Amino acid sequence: MAEGGEREELLSPPPVSPAKRLCSWPSPQARHPRGSPGATSGGAGGVGSSCLAPGARPHLQPESLLDCAAKTVAEKWAYERVEERFERIPEPVQRRIVYWSFPRNEREICMYSSFQYRGGPGAGAAGGATGASPAEEGPPPPPGAPAPAGSAPGAASAGASPGLGTGAGAAGGGSSSGEGLPFRRGIRLLDSGSVENVLQVGFHLSGTVTEPPTASEPAVTYKVAISFDRCKITSVTCGCGNKDIFYCAHVVALSLYRIRKPDQVKLRLPISETLFQMNRDQLQKFIQYLITAHHTEVLPTAQKLADEILSSNSEINQVNGAPDPTAGASIDDENCWHLDEEQVKEQVKLFLSQGGYYGSGKQLNSMFAKVREMLRMRDSNGARMLTLITEQFMADPRLTLWRQQGTSMTDKCRQLWDELDSLSRPRRTVFTRAIEGRELHWQDSHLQRIISSDIYTAPACQRESERLLFNSHGQPLWLEHVPTACARVDALRSHGYPKEALRLTVAIINTLRLQQQRQLEIYKHQKKELLQRGTTTITNLEGWVGHPLDPIGCLFLTLTEACRLNDDGYMEVSDMSESRLPVYQHVPVATDCANSSESYLSLALEVALMGMGQQRVMPEGLYAQDKVCRNEEQLLSQLQELQLDDELVQTLRKQCILLLEGGPFSGLGEVIHRESVPMHTFAKYLFSALLPHDPDLSYKLALRAMRLPVLENSASAGDTSHPHHMVSVVPSRYPRWFTLGHLESQQCELASTMLTAAKGDTLRLRTILEAIQKHIHSSSLIFKLAQDAFKIATPTDSGTDSTLLNVALELGLQVMRMTLSTLNWRRREMVRWLVTCATEVGVRALVSILQSWYTLFTPTEATSIVAATAVSHTTILRLSLDYPQREELASCARTLALQCAMKDPQSCALSALTLCEKDHIAFEAAYQIAIDAAAGGMTHSQLFTIARYMELRGYPLRAFKLASLAMSHLNLAYNQDTHPAINDVLWACALSHSLGKNELAALIPLVVKSVHCATVLSDILRRCTVTAPGLAGIPGRRSSGKLMSTDKAPLRQLLDATINAYINTTHSRLTHISPRHYGEFIEFLSKARETFLLPQDGHLQFAQFIDNLKQIYKGKKKLMLLVRERFG
Repeated sequence: MAEGGEREELLSPPPVSPAKRLCSWPSPQARHPRGSPGATSGGAGGVGSSCLAPGARPHLQPESLLDCAAKTVAEKWAYERVEERFERIPEPVQRRIVYWSFPRNEREICMYSSFQYRGGPGAGAAGGATGASPAEEGPPPPPGAPAPAGSAPGAASAGASPGLGTGAGAAGGGSSSGEGLPFRRGIRLLDSGSVENVLQVGFHLSGTVTEPPTASEPAVTYKVAISFDRCKITSVTCGCGNKDIFYCAHVVALSLYRIRKPDQVKLRLPISETLFQMNRDQLQKFIQYLITAHHTEVLPTAQKLADEILSSNSEINQVNGAPDPTAGASIDDENCWHLDEEQVKEQVKLFLSQGGYYGSGKQLNSMFAKVREMLRMRDSNGARMLTLITEQFMADPRLTLWRQQGTSMTDKCRQLWDELDSLSRPRRTVFTRAIEGRELHWQDSHLQRIISSDIYTAPACQRESERLLFNSHGQPLWLEHVPTACARVDALRSHGYPKEALRLTVAIINTLRLQQQRQLEIYKHQKKELLQRGTTTITNLEGWVGHPLDPIGCLFLTLTEACRLNDDGYMEVSDMSESRLPVYQHVPVATDCANSSESYLSLALEVALMGMGQQRVMPEGLYAQDKVCRNEEQLLSQLQELQLDDELVQTLRKQCILLLEGGPFSGLGEVIHRESVPMHTFAKYLFSALLPHDPDLSYKLALRAMRLPVLENSASAGDTSHPHHMVSVVPSRYPRWFTLGHLESQQCELASTMLTAAKGDTLRLRTILEAIQKHIHSSSLIFKLAQDAFKIATPTDSGTDSTLLNVALELGLQVMRMTLSTLNWRRREMVRWLVTCATEVGVRALVSILQSWYTLFTPTEATSIVAATAVSHTTILRLSLDYPQREELASCARTLALQCAMKDPQSCALSALTLCEKDHIAFEAAYQIAIDAAAGGMTHSQLFTIARYMELRGYPLRAFKLASLAMSHLNLAYNQDTHPAINDVLWACALSHSLGKNELAALIPLVVKSVHCATVLSDILRRCTVTAPGLAGIPGRRSSGKLMSTDKAPLRQLLDATINAYINTTHSRLTHISPRHYGEFIEFLSKARETFLLPQDGHLQFAQFIDNLKQIYKGKKKLMLLVRERFG
């Protein structure tokens, strides 16, 4: 297509610019006389006293008939048509038409200079597409609908992102307050007097705009030129070189100067009119002066034109007249605002290439929002801009890649395509979610009557075919697929027919009401059967919330826009840091029914509640499920902007009752489908809104919404007789809910909101607790609820709420039971928190968890954290316990300790001994448990730890017994000279040595059997020979005071074992020794010699040992040389 387009462009003659249409000059007889001095005097001539800025006209001075006619002609007719229609046009009339042809509203300038500014009531939500136009050419104008006053935009997208681009006109400017946006900057330039030399020649405005100097740059003056036609700016040029979609600040400043100060603008007729008044000499002088003033720029062009004019066969002489850039557009030119199409393409292409759609999504959504505003104001640039965006999306190379690889789009990309889909017109789109545009039309007579009149009601004599078209009150209904019907509303609203959109919206809501009544009647007949089954297969397969066409959002916005108070500050750029909530008022529904007292605002609330309360199946796929959540949150944020008065509260209460009674058709009905979309977020809003007005209804509704059937088995889904059902049920067919984590968190938020509101109400708190225990299946979320309840129950500035505190404890106990046999990285935190909570509740709670520890904690947790904290000095002081209470708590802790030690002696024996210190019987029992377990699975490190504890508590003989048992579990190899148990071995030997010769003699065989490291054995031997044994001071024993000899038992056995260890270690090391370890080996032999020399014949043994080494390892000559040098 691109190649064909280029070929057509090359073959066709170059078009004349719309701003430079050909102007011919008639004979003098056909022209009006031009001899008055005022005709050429210029200045402010032609801008008389009636030419005040819009809105500034004196009240008592009516507009002249000339101005009234000139304004209408200037807005509707191309100037060429005026010239063709009237042979003679008086010069004052020409001046008034030229004057009124410039845009008159600053809102239009703001629209085309910034993506972001505060829109009026018609502003749409940025990036929030609400539907597609239901016909290729858009909806036809309804009968009698007035034409728009102009197709310039009237309001911008509320909340849209800052402008795009990198040029001088790029919005944003790094300012969060909008100060850098072009429109705001243009106002500052205008107010500072930076606009000068303003001249309007026909349909062309020019001037200079000076940027004030900064600390780093001097003042810069830019030349600005603007062409306009029929109250639209058709082209702009600025010396700043702005590369952006919309206007720069300098164009804004010049435009606002023309709107605000029209009497200070020099006005001239089109230049062709002025040239017509000159004779030959004047024309020659004019041309020569013009060339002289700009000879370096225009001289080549001037000579070329002169040559062509002097040539009789030149093309220029074959054309009647000559172009005039100031004469306005021709009849055939399209009348639209200036939009740089190339910049639109470049910007979209740039955004699509940045970060896989992710980083640029906000900017693209801003462009979509701008398209919607243009469509709403019937601006043809909306369709042009949408076409350009679509072409760039279709040209994205990733589409081909995804198709070739058979992979799906990313979620962010799919969001942008959905947005594009919602704005595209069905017959021109290839998207699968487009509505049935081929079968859709607007010629239905019933539809035409609905949108054309507020008083359309059922005829007195209805035919059979007409009875379905009206409700019992005679109000018209529109029986169509709901999203499609809402797309019609959006199309009317988007194309500038708000009244017609409102009428169709009311008809759709009346239809939904009738449908709701019939669903209630159906449910009444099936209620008994459904309640017995406890589940249902009835639901809406197509949900309205999360639907690509956003039907509920469309209806809600249409109704609330009709009730929104006008915002006179549309020209002020919105401050992103200070968002201002919209203000709504009740506007009565336009109807012929005398008894109707409804307002559009109450209808908006009602339809939002009906849509979000609809029971619907969760769609498949991550994107679709995420869209359901996001759409619901968007609708709720809009609902929260409404200030609930008596009328809205009445609507809210009525609709909540209908939702509760709605059966399987309502998401809040008694019986719902297992895969129904949960109502937690919606119910949280309803609960908060209803609570001040109807607490019973609010709690009933919120408790009903707590369920999450997808995580519950079908048998218990409708069973409310077992409120303490706490085990998470894994259903046989688990659907892929990608947003399940988010939904569970919303369920938790709903429960937390109810707990906060029910503080101090025991009955309600108990009911909420039962609902939590039944419906929430995530231990981490229940723990969060417990923490929230604890914080609310124990504020720092007031007293404790015992009822809510007990709820926190109950939730904490449930968490302990749920996580007892599962891995949870927060388990230790949970246990500590539960003890803190129980302490806050009181001593009975502590006693209770100590007595039932086996259902809540592991033995290690129970002894090291729970019992230890319960009997700590801090807890006793916190609870101000008396002696009986302390004894009861300590007794429970000792019982727990012994039970845990029996169940897990390896981990709990030491803790049990510590907890039983003050009770002799319990302590003995704990010690015996440790002794009995020593022969089993206890490790040497555990036994050594207990043995050290026993010595510390003054039981050295028991410590020696435990140490001996630990030694029997130890095995220390020859090369483990850094083993962590070495300190324990040295301590055990020191303990036995201090107890006496007999204990040492009993331990040394165990040491010889377990320790094979020569350096460790030599260290033990040295320590045993330094001091005499038996220095522990045990009653009944006396120390001999003599040092022990290594030649006698028991040290002789230790000496021989040490020497053998050195010999074995030496041979082991020489097997794989490297030259870099020779020095270390020689030092090792030196230590060995010290041990060899301890007995009387030790020097002979060492010499024989060295000789053996020299003989066996004679091949290691260098090493043996070092051995000879040191040891001979």
